[in-house]
Amino acid sequence: MRATDWCLSSSGAALVLATSSDGQHPAENVVDGSSGTFWTTTGMYPQEFIVGFPECVTISKVAIQCYLVRTLRIERSVSRDPVDFEQCIEKDLQHTEGQLQMEEFPLPDFQATYLRFIIKSGFDHFVSVHRVMAEGMARDT
Repeated sequence: MRATDWCLSSSGAALVLATSSDGQHPAENVVDGSSGTFWTTTGMYPQEFIVGFPECVTISKVAIQCYLVRTLRIERSVSRDPVDFEQCIEKDLQHTEGQLQMEEFPLPDFQATYLRFIIKSGFDHFVSVHRVMAEGMARDT
């Protein structure tokens, strides 16, 4: 059985919420599978976005490609709707001048229907998120 990246729109992922909107860099870019497109925040923190999966999935690793993010929190929900989130990870990221931050978070296999990414602070007024990944398997029914 092959692992799936559940955070791809081609895998059925959908962006269900984003706290800021920029017409040239929409939040849907984080699930398009490309590091060349991105979502940009519009100042003020925290900023967040929620990715919904087509079903409850088992995830073993979450990764993010971003720029100028200082503190990131990742939460999950197993509810039918994007509610009742619980914190999985909170981490201060290293500043990488002029290049993307690439962070991977290995996780014990856990279930999720939604992942919420909360950018609590940044190294600048604006940050960008280029791609998120959630590697795992479809849950056995």
